[in-house]
Amino acid sequence: MPRSFSTFREFLRSEAAGGLVLMGAAVLALMVANSPLAPTYFAALKAYIGPLSLLHWINDALMAVFFLLVGLEIKREVVDGQLSTWSRRTLPGMAALGGMIIPGLIYVVLNRNDPSALRGWAIPAATDIAFALGVLSLLGSRVPTSLKVFLAALAIIDDLGAVIIIAIFYTAQLNVYALLGALLVLMILQAIKHFGYHRLPPYLFFGAILWVLVLLSGIHATIAGVLLALMIPIVPTPGKPEADHATSPLHRLEHALHMPVAFVIVPIFGFANAGVSFAGITPAVLGDTLAVGVAAGLFFGKLIGVFGAVALLVRAGWADLPANATWPQMLGLSLLCGIGFTMSLFIGLLAFEDPLMQDRVKYGILAGSGLAGLAGYLILRLQRPVLAGELQAKT
Repeated sequence: MPRSFSTFREFLRSEAAGGLVLMGAAVLALMVANSPLAPTYFAALKAYIGPLSLLHWINDALMAVFFLLVGLEIKREVVDGQLSTWSRRTLPGMAALGGMIIPGLIYVVLNRNDPSALRGWAIPAATDIAFALGVLSLLGSRVPTSLKVFLAALAIIDDLGAVIIIAIFYTAQLNVYALLGALLVLMILQAIKHFGYHRLPPYLFFGAILWVLVLLSGIHATIAGVLLALMIPIVPTPGKPEADHATSPLHRLEHALHMPVAFVIVPIFGFANAGVSFAGITPAVLGDTLAVGVAAGLFFGKLIGVFGAVALLVRAGWADLPANATWPQMLGLSLLCGIGFTMSLFIGLLAFEDPLMQDRVKYGILAGSGLAGLAGYLILRLQRPVLAGELQAKT
């Protein structure tokens, strides 16, 4: 088996397990936010540690590490992984595009009469790969590995789209001097890479400086993580005789980050941001176009966008369904793409500064992601497991 594919399977296992931990963190946050501990929980998040509040350290600093990992994954898959050729990119790429456009359109249509809410159009466009793979991990052999690979590839392209959206549409007024400083650091990193230096400490040192400058520039600080990822070399370390990329600086850093990001950083983000009180919820929330727009975008938008794009490509003969997959399984997987937890929460926090609007966003994300996850799970649960003998016969 090619090393790039075995690496991808390792990625799937770690993301699936991390997704289960994230689920637990989200449930715990909801329990705490609706318990007598709620005042302490919210006060702690607002407490300042140096120049930033605890919540900002989590969302701006810890999540920069998450985005660094996202950038590393995108670069690796495009250079030598599951997205290394156009034929491999076509199906997940078009599915990801449909899964970003249709949810956004549904949200905009539902909020067309509320200009203040339109800024959140991108919230339902994201798929949470860890959460979705966590659900898939509960289904065992009812989901072939090819579908898990397809979901991961789709979500990686989806993440790339989210990074571009954040950089373009959710950037504050720019500080030109900080931006020029960030550009200078990127030039230094490019020079280090150009001269073939493959030890990670210099990259991480200048990466930390880059984060500070991007934070000051007006561009969201997490983009620094993606920019740093683009500078990390993906060539074999000199002196290593093997012909694969497993010893490259990018692979080593990605491997080192997987566990802390999946089991520490993302769950902390989920715990800090999923906590929302249900005390003020009334039947009127059903008519709240912001919350309903997010929920409908995640549930219906992802289903129509992802499944529709796959159906069009396959029916037109431009692509094939993933190996050993069926249409009902693709339907269930398309619903799981509506789990938009981590990235949707993140974009929602960027879109709205008003805590009340942020809470409305969270209601929509929790409702839409919950319904999509449950529906997708039930459809996939009803499918017959693929037996090992049948799998070998089909391959």
